[in-house]
Amino acid sequence: MPPHPNSHLLRRGRYSEPGRGYLVTAVVYQRRRIFADWRLGRLLVEEFRRAHDQKWVNSMAWVIMPDHFHWLIQLERYTLAQLMPAIKSRSTLTINRALNECGAFWQSGYHDRTIRDNEDLLPFAGYIVANPLHPLWDACWL
Repeated sequence: MPPHPNSHLLRRGRYSEPGRGYLVTAVVYQRRRIFADWRLGRLLVEEFRRAHDQKWVNSMAWVIMPDHFHWLIQLERYTLAQLMPAIKSRSTLTINRALNECGAFWQSGYHDRTIRDNEDLLPFAGYIVANPLHPLWDACWL
C-alpha cells in the first residue's frame, strides 16, 4: 500500500489561477538521485524553459536537487492541474529516452504553495537558491 493512500484527495477542490505565484515541488519516483548527473537535470531545465517561452508560466526561480525540484512560477495560461502533468510527462519522456529506460519517473502528485497577494516573492526565491549548493539553479533577480 502506498505510504499516503489518500494523498490524491488533497487535490480535490484546489484552485489555481493565472497571474498568481506558486512554489511547486515534485519528487523523483522512489527518490532516485537521478539529477546528481547534471546533464539529466539540464533536460528538466529545458522543459522549464519551454514552459516559460511558450508563456505557460513566468518562471522566476528554480533549483533541481538530486531527487526533486522546487520551481517558483507565476501562472500565465494554464492551471497547476494542467501545467504539472505536462511538465512531468514531457520530462519523463526526455529523461527516460536519455537513460534508455521506460516507466515511472516522478512520484504521483506534487506539492504547491500559493503565494498570497501581500507576500513578497523574494523570500521564496531565497529559499530556492539557499538549498544545498547544486549546479542547477536560477532566479530572475540574479
